[in-house]
Amino acid sequence: MPSPTTDPTSLDPERCVVVATGNAHKLAEIRAILSPAMPGVRFYALSELGSFPDPEETGETFEANALIKALAALEGCGIPAIADDSGLVVDALDGAPGVRSARWAGEHGNDAANNERLLREMADVPEPRRTARFHSCVVLVRPDGSVLEGNGDCEGRVGFEPRGDQGFGYDPLFLPDDTPGRTMAELVPDEKNAISHRFHALADLARQLA
Repeated sequence: MPSPTTDPTSLDPERCVVVATGNAHKLAEIRAILSPAMPGVRFYALSELGSFPDPEETGETFEANALIKALAALEGCGIPAIADDSGLVVDALDGAPGVRSARWAGEHGNDAANNERLLREMADVPEPRRTARFHSCVVLVRPDGSVLEGNGDCEGRVGFEPRGDQGFGYDPLFLPDDTPGRTMAELVPDEKNAISHRFHALADLARQLA
């Protein structure tokens, strides 16, 4: 993780937003989509402003966990904060893995184990019932206590075998409706970004800001 480069107490809360992520790609996507709706605002990654412990994501919904992360970033930096939470929602599994997507197999971030469990749980589910979606919730909180929330989905199906090496998480098993015959992991970044659940959630938030 890079060393902090900016003291958050020096920032104007009217002109700066902290994004609760260390993911440079996510920061760039958020900046690109929200900047037109927030002219003159500069977006900082949380890691640029200090070293902060990850809050415990105890929420039972994507919205609750996004809010937990956003409020922690706001408290740590004193400027408006954006955070997102996302995961895979499978209809045949009553919405699982849902908010536990990253740790469904026990170890947080073990993509291989999570995908193995998904294949195991879906082994007897026929094609017509393999509908699923990636869901994302993006939350913006301000020091005055106001909260804005954007939500987005990428509809698709769970495949029978993993394909592709462009993505992460459940991407090798997820077949978006928008790209028939190809998994999310078989899409180049620009294709994925144009249909992703986070893109739709950010667009929803941008419409509210505008």
